[in-house]
Amino acid sequence: MVINRRLFLAGGSALAVAVGAGSAGAAEAAGEPIYLGVSGPLTGPNAQYGAQWKQGFDLALDQINGSGGIKGRPLRYLFEDTQSDPKQTVAVAQKFIADKRIVAELGDFSSPASMAASPIYQRAGLLQFGFTNSHPDFTKTGDFIWSNSVSQAEEQPLNAAFAVKRLGFKRIAVLHLNTDWGRTSKDHLVTAAKALGAEVVATEGYLPEEKDFRSTLVRVRDAKPDSLFLVSYYADAALLVRQARQTGLTVPVAAASSIYSPKFVELGGDAAEGVFTSSRFFPEDPRPEVQTFVQAFKAKYDKEPDAFNSYAYDTVILFGQVLREAPDLERKTIRDTLAKVKDVPSVIYGKASFDPATRRVAGAKSAELVVKNGRFTLWDGQKVTN
Repeated sequence: MVINRRLFLAGGSALAVAVGAGSAGAAEAAGEPIYLGVSGPLTGPNAQYGAQWKQGFDLALDQINGSGGIKGRPLRYLFEDTQSDPKQTVAVAQKFIADKRIVAELGDFSSPASMAASPIYQRAGLLQFGFTNSHPDFTKTGDFIWSNSVSQAEEQPLNAAFAVKRLGFKRIAVLHLNTDWGRTSKDHLVTAAKALGAEVVATEGYLPEEKDFRSTLVRVRDAKPDSLFLVSYYADAALLVRQARQTGLTVPVAAASSIYSPKFVELGGDAAEGVFTSSRFFPEDPRPEVQTFVQAFKAKYDKEPDAFNSYAYDTVILFGQVLREAPDLERKTIRDTLAKVKDVPSVIYGKASFDPATRRVAGAKSAELVVKNGRFTLWDGQKVTN
């Protein structure tokens, strides 16, 4: 289901996520902590994502531990900074599998970084939960590799439909991160856009560390697109839109949901105005589970949450339920219990259940957004090309 100003999500699950600090009479969790391991970026170019994760994690832990924890024990996490670098995720995986306190691992941020470590977790029998890992092959390493992220095989056809059918893009130039995630996402996007009747006039890859895109953008400009689509993260997308405008590319721009962060608007400045994206989470979505989460987040942090706050929050709430239902804390038991949980309250999904065959969740909602007056807002449904 898509949310925009014309079609604001109505109905659906009335089950709100329990976001109170604790229920009346509930004892604060005590005793030996239960640990989740987190592999992700706290420094480097993707550090903002790690900071957003921690806010979501901490809000969820406040609620879980304030309501008695996991059978009376507090739930905590150990966060190892990897900068989302595949070499570092491998080292962290070795550390986590050797730490018997850790019952499951969350992360890493990017699919390539996570997938580099997946064989280690699989061999050791420690569940790896890539909650921002949308690469279609992420969960294919084995039965200890799970995700509640929408696969790019599903997401990019939705992006293509948004760009072509709803925004009216006809001659699209695609710029993408030249990583496994970026190339795979681009391939799914291009295939779907062509099937919908659009012409893809240029595809250009770039490396994560690149800062100067002007020569690439000149080639794109010369292909005479009527629109751009970015398969990017927020930092590189901000640079791309700024340099595109400087290069004379003033066509409409849409981007993958990975740009949805206040940092994109901050770094992109005036060039971010009018950029379209979609998101699995938007704080103005009226669903009860979203609004209760937004209110609790504002109370703790005095600001609105974004998608990455909600992904992290959802994931810890999920593992709270898994750990409460698990008959013991053996790593294999945690994996088996995750496969069985049903209808876990979720900001992103309303209710989350897993397909044991794919080890992913189905049924995410999406909001269609545009940057307007320096903030992400719901798109009004008006096409931008003729």
